[in-house]
Amino acid sequence: MRYLVTGGSGFIGSHVVEALLARGDTVTVLDDFSTGQTANLQSVVENPRLVRVSGSVGDELAVDEAMAGCDRVIHLAAAVGVTRILERKVASITTNVRGTEVILRAAWAHGRLPVFIASSSEVYGKLDRFPFRESDDSVLGATSLHRWSYACAKAMDEYLALAYHAERGLPAVIARFFNTTGPRQSAAYGMVLPRFVAAAQQGRAIEVYGDGQQSRCFLHVKDAVAGILALMDCPAAVGQVVNIGSSEETTILALAERVRTAVGGNPPAVVFRSYTEAYPQGGFEDMRRRVPDTTKLRELTGWAPSRDLAAIIAEMI
Repeated sequence: MRYLVTGGSGFIGSHVVEALLARGDTVTVLDDFSTGQTANLQSVVENPRLVRVSGSVGDELAVDEAMAGCDRVIHLAAAVGVTRILERKVASITTNVRGTEVILRAAWAHGRLPVFIASSSEVYGKLDRFPFRESDDSVLGATSLHRWSYACAKAMDEYLALAYHAERGLPAVIARFFNTTGPRQSAAYGMVLPRFVAAAQQGRAIEVYGDGQQSRCFLHVKDAVAGILALMDCPAAVGQVVNIGSSEETTILALAERVRTAVGGNPPAVVFRSYTEAYPQGGFEDMRRRVPDTTKLRELTGWAPSRDLAAIIAEMI
């Protein structure tokens, strides 16, 4: 198969590209390198089945040319990370919504190509019923709090994909990711585990935002990739929204303590910062828990995560 992977030089995208090439597929990567890095594809840069194209998913011509001759599309390109969303408010919304619209239109125009759309657990918002199921309501905060713009943009991506499927017959599948982490994830955009590990290794205090009792479930990127490819190969997943995540829940404070212990030596202290200090630009609100129900993914594909949090932390270190 020939795949187009948007955002293929990014954190998740580069692992997807490696997995596709390893199983014999041909891959075209479309990336504007706003958050991705050329170094992320270093291990496969000489592979003759890899084609790299510099361009934006918002550029209709670039997308059309990159998609020509492809059999399937994996759309991962997006503005991501709380810090980036709050600092680049307009660009984040337009990149996420317009980029997905351009990809869906092109996939339809190129013969209704199967397309994977990356969404986010952010879509659930402040829902207080756990674990989150794909059929649950979205409960979002006020529009004056800009952090919810990401959730709204991703929800609109889902609406667009489902509309293209229902109205135009486009075989689209949507996945909501929950706190995917692992090698190559950057701390630059506020991602918590690489930020904790970098601080501990450098002997700096590990900064926990809020009271640290907010909880998350962390999934290794290779397990996320396995979920993506399994869904792309599953006809029954077409037209579905599916959670991809771990069920191993931990508080952020407990995560910081586990990182301190795993790094060893003379571990740095854990300090607390208010959300106002962490995000002085304002517009932020947190959720206390984020736990996925992955029953649908398991029933559709047989998928199961292969790494627990201890292994994830060890590999990140």
